[in-house]
Amino acid sequence: MSQSAKEYLFVSDFDQTLSFNDSGLVLSKMLGIPDFDQRVAGLSEIHLVQQGGELSYLLLHDPEFRRVRKEELAAVGKQIRLKENIALLSSLLQNLDGNGFSFHVVSAAPEEVIQSALEGIIPPEHIHGTRFRYHPETGEIDSIVRLPAGYGKVAVVEALRAKMRIGPDRVVYVGDGSSDVHVMLHVNRLDGFTIAVSENKYLTPIARRTVLSENATSVLVPVLEDLFGWTATKIRAFFEAHGLAVQEWEKIRTDSISLCQTAMPSPGIVN
Repeated sequence: MSQSAKEYLFVSDFDQTLSFNDSGLVLSKMLGIPDFDQRVAGLSEIHLVQQGGELSYLLLHDPEFRRVRKEELAAVGKQIRLKENIALLSSLLQNLDGNGFSFHVVSAAPEEVIQSALEGIIPPEHIHGTRFRYHPETGEIDSIVRLPAGYGKVAVVEALRAKMRIGPDRVVYVGDGSSDVHVMLHVNRLDGFTIAVSENKYLTPIARRTVLSENATSVLVPVLEDLFGWTATKIRAFFEAHGLAVQEWEKIRTDSISLCQTAMPSPGIVN
């Protein structure tokens, strides 16, 4: 890498960002525990836990989830359906337009789930999920050591940035849901770059770019275009050189509008 090359921190969420499934939903189905979505919705409504940390709360306090052990969390990881070409994304980030990106995963999902799902793709030391302390005799979850949800993600990202000794404008964050709002606002405020991979109504107005695709390498498109100024032609050629053809590329801005009938028209409004 040349002396003019820059070093970046590339951080991605896991559930529904690098994968198509929610870890908690896969776990509940594997154990035959019903109504996972309703339990999460109930916790969200009473604001008892940080958004994104609902599964960790259930694992600590819900009688049906309390029986989960470390081995079962690792088994869940093997059932997670991942997005395509995560390994290729990791490889391409090592030297992108002559720059190096250190690829880390920061998520509220249990660390054992993420490590198992991404085994052989992302090094375990680059995975920062919810870390539990287990009872030495029973093997059940005893307490939470770390929970990267909400502002907790900001803390992990800042710790990684400090370790790399890079400026805040060298951070790229990719996420999909409401639990990523805090960290995206933080990254944007410090001139970093944020990418949403879903149409979450709270996230897309915040993210600098939104990319919808089943292929993990798709997030490189806004990086190459916005950070490095590549043309569409050059980006298409780049993907073709790595065995991928850009079949569809639609740039869409969507206004989501909801109108309801008022009791009476406002004075002065002409029909």
